[in-house]
Amino acid sequence: MTNPPANQNEQSAVHTVDQLVAVNPYNPDILPDLENYVNEQVSSQTYSLNANLCLLRLYQFEPARLSTQIVARILIKALMAIPAPDFSLCLFLIPERVQMEEQFKTLIVLSHYLETARFRQFWDEVAKSRHILEAVPGFEQAIQAYAIHVLTLTYQKVPRSVFAEAINIEGPSLDKLLDHHIANSGWEIEKDQSKGQLIILPRTEFNHPELKKSNADGIPLDKIARIIPILG
Repeated sequence: MTNPPANQNEQSAVHTVDQLVAVNPYNPDILPDLENYVNEQVSSQTYSLNANLCLLRLYQFEPARLSTQIVARILIKALMAIPAPDFSLCLFLIPERVQMEEQFKTLIVLSHYLETARFRQFWDEVAKSRHILEAVPGFEQAIQAYAIHVLTLTYQKVPRSVFAEAINIEGPSLDKLLDHHIANSGWEIEKDQSKGQLIILPRTEFNHPELKKSNADGIPLDKIARIIPILG
């Protein structure tokens, strides 16, 4: 008898956990399954906010069973989902006494740096906190993707040095990343005598206000109708 493929087993586990959460999310008997599922998310680089929130709520009812290792992994995965507000949603369910532990204070600081786009400070803190973050693969890549997202919303042209600082990549690795985006994302490189190399990012309504203005001319009537009562 042949064993089912690994990805089929993972999908079955997901369906099982989702069913457990849907049927009885406040049943403490499912707590071990939800903890195992957090570890599965880490190893398979998947993510389920609903299952993780369910586990954090169960910890509120079963504080003696709370695992700080599991909670830390949940918060790291939530941080990787930025700009979604997952980190704040999870943090709201974590007792203050737990938040005061050093590893959680560090994660809160990292979240603040990301929310305020203070990337240099963020990466400096990451360098001092690898013992907390290294348990969750893909963390740095997720944050680098977020930093690029912020830069493309903010800049029309960004100096290479600013870009490198934001994503914490330099040298040949940065060259390879830029070549990829030039080939696939419409980026361009421009040389400036005073600023050095400039990265020209694609035009969007965020980094080119005139595009936003033209789009605003066509606001659907149903959206205006929903806004008027709020203003009143």
